[in-house]
Amino acid sequence: MQSFESARIAVVSGGRSTERERSLMSGRAAWEALDRQGYTTTLLDSADKTFTDDIRSADVAFLAIAGQYAEDGKLQGLLEHLNISYTGSGVVASAVGMHKALAKTVVAAAGVAVLPTVTLPAHSGDVSTHTVTSTIAFPLILKPLSEGGSIGMTVCRDTAQLAAALRTIDPRERWFAEPFTTGIPVSCGVLEIDGSPVALPLLATIPTDAEFYDYATKRDKTKYRYECPANLSSPALDAITSAALTAHDALGCSGYSRSDFIVTPDGRPVWLEINTLPGLSHTGNLATMAAAAGIEYDQLIRMILATAHTAEGYRP
Repeated sequence: MQSFESARIAVVSGGRSTERERSLMSGRAAWEALDRQGYTTTLLDSADKTFTDDIRSADVAFLAIAGQYAEDGKLQGLLEHLNISYTGSGVVASAVGMHKALAKTVVAAAGVAVLPTVTLPAHSGDVSTHTVTSTIAFPLILKPLSEGGSIGMTVCRDTAQLAAALRTIDPRERWFAEPFTTGIPVSCGVLEIDGSPVALPLLATIPTDAEFYDYATKRDKTKYRYECPANLSSPALDAITSAALTAHDALGCSGYSRSDFIVTPDGRPVWLEINTLPGLSHTGNLATMAAAAGIEYDQLIRMILATAHTAEGYRP
């Protein structure tokens, strides 16, 4: 782990994914935290045409960005090619983590409980409903294969709803289906401290006015409440903590990550997905979990910076 006290740090934010606004918030918050602590920093938007030239002057890229073209290995590949250190996971872990069905396959192989999945072929609007329902019973949920922030999710409770959803989903995206499971959404952050991954206190997010913790709910603080540490049974707490650490390791993640789970009404936790670049706003999930562990925001940002992978040596 390094301090990067004399390094030129570029906080990379924005981008051109559907999570751009969230990324801009994370970037501004992280940049201000580093600036307060005396680091030499600049704030860059990866969507700017001059980004590739601008980033070359940085010693390390602090990735406060999410979504496609940022969290999926593409940005990481550019930084590897330019021989620039950066925070977060490498190319392979980022790409696999963003591909939700593939990530579930890898994590399940490591012994973590996941939901069954049907990956839809390209041009999903032409897919028969039977392709889905032969494996997944109603109610089910359709999700983009490589998207974040609960964007685009659709709950289907019968064949008519599924057929309508298949006709209207964006054919440029790949999609998958899994059972729609009610329960408590729980997140577990993993932060590498002194080279070892440590699980943060669990965060339960309780929707107060929505069927599930969807995109609209996430962006309206009146529609949910946080519970951190989560009020769960000891077996569920232990299972989620262990599964988050296992997923982080199985996918080859670096620095930090956040795994999302659903705890079913019978108390069984199921792993849903991983975020290899969790949001970094002051009130976001990761900051909330860190605060519960006694890590204040500026310290969290400094700890993430310290995990940046050096540009020396090859990694997948």
